[in-house]
Amino acid sequence: MEWDIAKRELSKVKVSLNGKNELVLVQSKSNTLKCIGRGTDAAVFRFISAPQYAYKVFSNDKLEKLEQESKVYLKLGCSKYFPVYYGKGLNYLVISYEAGMTLYDCLLQGIHIPKQVIVEVDNAIDYVLSRGLNPRDIHLKNILFHEGQVKLVDVSEYMTPGNDKRWEYLKEGYKEHYHLFDGKALPFWLIENVRKWYNQTRPESLNIQDFVKDLINPFQERLHF
Repeated sequence: MEWDIAKRELSKVKVSLNGKNELVLVQSKSNTLKCIGRGTDAAVFRFISAPQYAYKVFSNDKLEKLEQESKVYLKLGCSKYFPVYYGKGLNYLVISYEAGMTLYDCLLQGIHIPKQVIVEVDNAIDYVLSRGLNPRDIHLKNILFHEGQVKLVDVSEYMTPGNDKRWEYLKEGYKEHYHLFDGKALPFWLIENVRKWYNQTRPESLNIQDFVKDLINPFQERLHF
């Protein structure tokens, strides 16, 4: 297995939890692995000798998430909306490396997000449902956009029941308010405040319209909308 050539270097990486809903901590003694992303359960690396692959290394406290995500990829099968799944190691998954920017980075840099992105994410969600899975945890950092193509890059919660409504809130915000700041770089503190606010609130208790309105209004004057 060609992707297995990174096994020795991956053993030089340690990923640790950093509190609830905070990005993991990464310790690496490898000069040939590059960390390209961090989440709350795992970090993603590229190996210099096999750049076509992405290695998602999990914290030892979250290995059940690794097993769950592996099962999800197998159920998803081949789809243009998701990375290719190749296999797994002791504490990591191997998927195809996907170029592009997350929607999170698009907002930080003021890069236009076309309406087609929303359509494509909805299509991806329909595909997930057709495979008997539950599309959850679809947020700004889990959506890649590149040359008109959309990829969803974290499927670890697709076997978890319930609706966290993340995508519903994002889509409503885009529909009603994105035109106010399209092309403007949003400050990091604003996006992070939104994330923390949402994580501290029970989604079933929120009204989408009220949530977006209450979120946008306090910042309109400061951001010169």
